[in-house]
Amino acid sequence: MQTRLFLGIDTSYYTCSVALVDEDGRLLEDQRRLISVAEGERGVAPNEAVWAHLNALPDLAEPVLRRHGRSVAAVAASVKPRPVEGSYLPPFRVGEGFGRALASALGVPFYPTTHQEMHIQAGLWSADAPPRGDRFLAVHLSGGTTELIRVTRRPGGFGEELLGGTQDLHAGQFVDRVGVALGLPFPAGPHLERLAASGEPGRVRLPSAVRGYTVSFSGPESAAQRLVGQAAPADLALAVLHTVARTVEKWLLHAMEETGLREVLIVGGVAANQIVRARLRHRLEHPAVGARLAFAQPRFSTDNAVGTALLARACHGVSS
Repeated sequence: MQTRLFLGIDTSYYTCSVALVDEDGRLLEDQRRLISVAEGERGVAPNEAVWAHLNALPDLAEPVLRRHGRSVAAVAASVKPRPVEGSYLPPFRVGEGFGRALASALGVPFYPTTHQEMHIQAGLWSADAPPRGDRFLAVHLSGGTTELIRVTRRPGGFGEELLGGTQDLHAGQFVDRVGVALGLPFPAGPHLERLAASGEPGRVRLPSAVRGYTVSFSGPESAAQRLVGQAAPADLALAVLHTVARTVEKWLLHAMEETGLREVLIVGGVAANQIVRARLRHRLEHPAVGARLAFAQPRFSTDNAVGTALLARACHGVSS
């Protein structure tokens, strides 16, 4: 009997991705292309992102389909950012349209899912010690999302209850804006992390803003921008990352007290940062707190279609 394969597509704002997994959840293909951003710019317009995905997606998908197309049993695509009414971002329509047409041509089911569910699934699949319970907390930190969610496992996906989010900038925007101001390429996260590695802890300190389930990064960003050209770049970079971690720490302490949940999955591009991870583990996995943190592997923290392919497999009824 021919092995069934499951294709995932994710066209998030800055990364075009195609992935393929088999019935056992083994990763066979992981193709990605980062959309280029002009030097000194902090992003591209939605129409430019759509055009970039329209050009990149066939290039990524065609070799995968030539190798494995006859074995594809289902296709899934991230069709919007989050699994809520009104969630919308134009680039996701590129992946949805391609995925629906491909599934129809192959005569297989198409399963719509979301970018956030992709991140959660990729995190559960790749983390060294993922949450064991049916309910857990999840933090999604990226350039387009900063949210704290209570997650419930269910067949084919997840039930998500939004507990809180940012009232202004996302964590990734904070990192990118300060990074670009320091002369780093966009997206600035990996470059800022390398710069911060030589920073002196505590030499620069930025505020963190948390009120209950709401966080803010506009104040910290303004404070950081005032220090560009005055503070040592490495010290300022380290302060930015410590501020992200300190904000998430306060956020989670409140959530754990309110919900009683101690298992936490942290996903998204910002969660790939090792400095942020190390501080959160040091502070929250202390016996006095008792949190159990799980992080997606760094490669699967950033935008990808692996989680989408795994969701196609789950929606098709293949059990883990």
